[in-house]
Amino acid sequence: MLRTEYLAYLAGGGTADRDASPQHLTASTFVLSPDLRHVLLCYHRKGRFWVQLGGHVEPGDRSVAAAASREAHEESGLTGLELTGLVPVDLDRHSLGDGFGRCAVHWDVGYVAFAPADSVPVVSDESDDVAWWPVDALPVEVPEQFVGRLTRVLAELSIGL
Repeated sequence: MLRTEYLAYLAGGGTADRDASPQHLTASTFVLSPDLRHVLLCYHRKGRFWVQLGGHVEPGDRSVAAAASREAHEESGLTGLELTGLVPVDLDRHSLGDGFGRCAVHWDVGYVAFAPADSVPVVSDESDDVAWWPVDALPVEVPEQFVGRLTRVLAELSIGL
């Protein structure tokens, strides 16, 4: 059903341009350890929560997948991150709080990349912290829908293993 809503949003003129509308596409990457036991999260400065790496699609991005890959590199400082594919593994539409300024709704498109859990991330200007977390012991400060999103991503990946 959400996929149908995404397609209708795009067919109706939905955009990735954050300056064109308070509702827009965003791109994110669930960076996971190869054994699916750890997830790399950043502490989002504006949102004040732990979440997967991601952000806005920029004019120079060739695609939403390219934006997800770029954001993962920028926010983690990890080199060599590659998306597992160009097909998204997660769709999530969520409203934003007042701390996000003009942005009111993100239509997020999520992808997956793998990195060793001993990879050392580097904090970027957009977050206060970046850290590996066990998928079964996430921090308390995650958005309400995050646990469900991660659970679905992990289930999708487990089916493919």
